[in-house]
Amino acid sequence: MRALRATYERVRGDRVLVILLVGFVALQIARPASVGDLFARIDQHTILTLAGLLMLTRAIDQSGFLDWLAQRLLRAFRTERRLALLMVAFAAALSTLLTNDVALFAVVPLAQSLARIAPVRIERLIIFLALAVNAGSSLTPLGNPQNLFLWQHSGMGFGAYVVMMTPLTLALMAVLLVTCAMAFDSRVLHFQRRGPAHDVRWPLLWVALALFVAFVVLADHGAATWACAGVAAVLLVARRNAVFGIDWLLLAIFVLMFVVLRGVAGLPEVRATLGQVDLSGSGMAYMGAAVLSQVISNVPAAILLAEYSHNWPALAHGAAVGGFGLAIGSLANLIALRMAKSDKIWWRFHWLSLPFYLVALCVGYVALKWG
Repeated sequence: MRALRATYERVRGDRVLVILLVGFVALQIARPASVGDLFARIDQHTILTLAGLLMLTRAIDQSGFLDWLAQRLLRAFRTERRLALLMVAFAAALSTLLTNDVALFAVVPLAQSLARIAPVRIERLIIFLALAVNAGSSLTPLGNPQNLFLWQHSGMGFGAYVVMMTPLTLALMAVLLVTCAMAFDSRVLHFQRRGPAHDVRWPLLWVALALFVAFVVLADHGAATWACAGVAAVLLVARRNAVFGIDWLLLAIFVLMFVVLRGVAGLPEVRATLGQVDLSGSGMAYMGAAVLSQVISNVPAAILLAEYSHNWPALAHGAAVGGFGLAIGSLANLIALRMAKSDKIWWRFHWLSLPFYLVALCVGYVALKWG
């Protein structure tokens, strides 16, 4: 009974989850869907990949390695500005190959380890990391799900796709790095505490890292079910809490997002409205993807608009820009903000992300026209 009460309190205190639950109920009242239809909306590959990453990053965090690495980074980059610029550049570079959500699961726990031993403004740093993975992931087809989808349907070569997105990515990163340099000052960071090197559980770390590599490879080849099951089986033996102690509410949020947002995207009224809009031109396709992403997230927006427009460059640019702005614009935003475990960060994120979205809209349009 106590466990149920605690779960209820956690659910009630999670605004995103409450909003999605209300949206789910409203959709079911307005247009009821069968259990089979609801399950069909869930992207099982994404959910299983997310579950596996949650277990792996928890195991790596519990190994103590991130605290160990954080100490060495602070010795090499003693000012907050240099450290923030390094983390932002690293997150962006990582997201070009490992997708934006995987990159976050690597860099956000590291940032939190930095904050445990030095006065780093962690909420501000996590916000910039979320923006960084959205900007960096726009470069390659591997960077995010909407790029992978659009690349596969466009028939473009991998290199051609990267060349097409390079001007936008470079421009977004330039704006982001300048903004980051202004947001963090050059004050020297001093250690609040030092942890002994032997605190690192090296066997657990090596197991987790080996699992991480195998997991990413298997998930990228469509075997997320086996990958997730394998990670769970090994960690149940090596570190049971890494399995049972993950953020289950985050998984619930993602399940509901697929159910609710795909339900909204599939409404006849929505489809009828889109059918009346001429999305053949670059400008309309670009703005359609960038604006619709603010309502149903950029992955569903790209999938939905691809039925009405084959202007792949415009859709790719618009979906990339659509990841900024509202938190719902990109699933990576929700992951980063949930990992921060702070209510205030949601408002602070939008204070920065919404202006960045407006700048990105202009940058994206210029990059599309000049590309």
